[in-house]
Amino acid sequence: MAVTIRDVARVSGVHVSTVSRALTAAHLVKPETRARVLAAADQLGYRPNRAARALSTRRTGNLGLIVADIANPFFPPLLKAAQAQARARDYHVFIADTDEQARVEEELVHSMAKQVDGAVLVAPRLTDSAIASLAEELPLVVVNRRLRGVPGVLMDVGAGARSAVEHLLGLGHREIALVSGPGRAWTSGEIERAAGGIADEHGVLIQRIGPNAPTEEGGRAAAEEVVASGATAVLAHNDLMAFGLARRAAELGVDVPGDLSVVGVDDSHLARYSTPALTTVNMPVAEAGRSAVDLLLQAVAPGGSTGTVSLETALVVRDSTAPPRRDDAAG
Repeated sequence: MAVTIRDVARVSGVHVSTVSRALTAAHLVKPETRARVLAAADQLGYRPNRAARALSTRRTGNLGLIVADIANPFFPPLLKAAQAQARARDYHVFIADTDEQARVEEELVHSMAKQVDGAVLVAPRLTDSAIASLAEELPLVVVNRRLRGVPGVLMDVGAGARSAVEHLLGLGHREIALVSGPGRAWTSGEIERAAGGIADEHGVLIQRIGPNAPTEEGGRAAAEEVVASGATAVLAHNDLMAFGLARRAAELGVDVPGDLSVVGVDDSHLARYSTPALTTVNMPVAEAGRSAVDLLLQAVAPGGSTGTVSLETALVVRDSTAPPRRDDAAG
């Protein structure tokens, strides 16, 4: 005889409705209660009928997760953490890559609308108005984008950028370049505002170079302008751009960090293994992935709520930054 939800309720000592909530809306049940229900379900070998649940709850049990560039090492840890969090909440995740194209992002949301209960947009390239319009069609959570009325997870990259510039100023750099990312990227705007603010406080002018593609090739393309600018230090939009910039600078005969200090943003796993190891702003991507899933499940629940989660960042100092050469510092 097949094990039913009533059997799970009996063994776990809770009401049938509590079992249902524990299996379909974990955030509405106390963690200890859900653990007891899951233990009972595992003991009995109970497996929920997802098709039947979808018919009764009008939910698919699926979530969408849309990222700008899955090849960028920033995204995989976030995807992995989000998927694990969703699985723990008995949800499946559909992952899609937009290749940095806003049009593809919009098409993916439309195509997923009938297959998922909601979607997470990570570093979206769409305009605010386009995202707001899509949120009327499907519950959305945005990561690294501030948008009124749409739940969001923000990594405080502004604080990280301030720390990066303060670090460079503390080393003695006064000629600093900022290699920005895509023009519509929220992260790029936050970095520019924060870095510019700190520089103004110290009477230093930061030269902005961009917008640029947020890729290794984008960093390589910006390298010659950085070198020609006379900057002794550079803050790049992300680690990939920092890698590309540092490699191209070396090809041009510019030593990192002897002639040019380089700072990235992300603290991807490659940062510690690059040569030299990259000074960078650590972004809590795994925590962001988990938080985004939790926010989305709150949004799709009856009487769904919206909110914003802000996560701290931190500068990680490695070998790609050093004081400027004495003749530069003297100028």
